[in-house]
Amino acid sequence: MKQLCAQDLMVATAESCTGGMLAALLTDVAGAGHGFDRGFVTYDPRSKQDLLGLTPEMTERNQAVTAAVAHAMAEGALQNSNADIALAVTGFAGPAGPDNEEGLVHFACARRGAPAVLREEHFGAIGRGPVRIAALRVLLDMLEQSLEKAK
Repeated sequence: MKQLCAQDLMVATAESCTGGMLAALLTDVAGAGHGFDRGFVTYDPRSKQDLLGLTPEMTERNQAVTAAVAHAMAEGALQNSNADIALAVTGFAGPAGPDNEEGLVHFACARRGAPAVLREEHFGAIGRGPVRIAALRVLLDMLEQSLEKAK
């Protein structure tokens, strides 16, 4: 958060499988109000549509866990905030349906005026909590990389 504030940048989050944990982590830092704009917790497909502008086709069933959805979530967070950078995450933190991979998580980091960075991780069946914590580490790494590019 110090780097965000030092560069006079703001971040927004769009979270599904982490349920707001990233926003909570970022705002747990003293002075975070200068670098954190807002967080969208969009667990349900309709919330992704209502808050981030995703189409119903994009979020049908378990198709919400794709790189395209993570990208659209990040872009939607930028469009619906005053942030300069948006981080998004969608995935299967726990057991998923028969055709869905437990521990599959898609990430996106979008920055105004720059192409988005996408990432896919296969954490495996390590448990809901550990997948969410691993996802937070990836998101923080993506934020740090985005800030390094801005220097």
